[in-house]
Amino acid sequence: MKMRFIWIGKTRQPEIKKLVNEYLERIGKFAPVEVSELRDRTDAGTDARRVIEKEGGDILERVSGDQFVVALDERGEQIDSIGFAKLLEKHRMDGTRQMSFVLGGHAGLSDAVRKRAGLVLALSRMTLTHEMARLFLLEQVYRAHAIIHDLPYQK
Repeated sequence: MKMRFIWIGKTRQPEIKKLVNEYLERIGKFAPVEVSELRDRTDAGTDARRVIEKEGGDILERVSGDQFVVALDERGEQIDSIGFAKLLEKHRMDGTRQMSFVLGGHAGLSDAVRKRAGLVLALSRMTLTHEMARLFLLEQVYRAHAIIHDLPYQK
């Protein structure tokens, strides 16, 4: 099952970028990986609602009908690492061809993106920078694969 990560903006901090790339490489040993970095919609002005809607439209253009979409949102469901691994394995066994993880911009995700998602997931109730959220998500996807394959990483 292909793992796709769609997020707004580039990872700019060199230390975080290095770790993001490391976890992408690690995940790539278990599944094909693709990252789509979408541009910040600064052209929408300062109205957060307009920015969210424009970024949401950009995200939805990249999500086809047969993907299982996981939208990251602080209001989403929280699950532990074992439950997350079970979710990934269930989708793999059920024949899901692609799982797409979506992180919105600084203003958040549009309602349309949340509605399109098969799961709205919260990494934490605490506020994370978007770059840290990317890293935490990738670490948990790698951890899930380690759990599925009974590797010592998760212990």
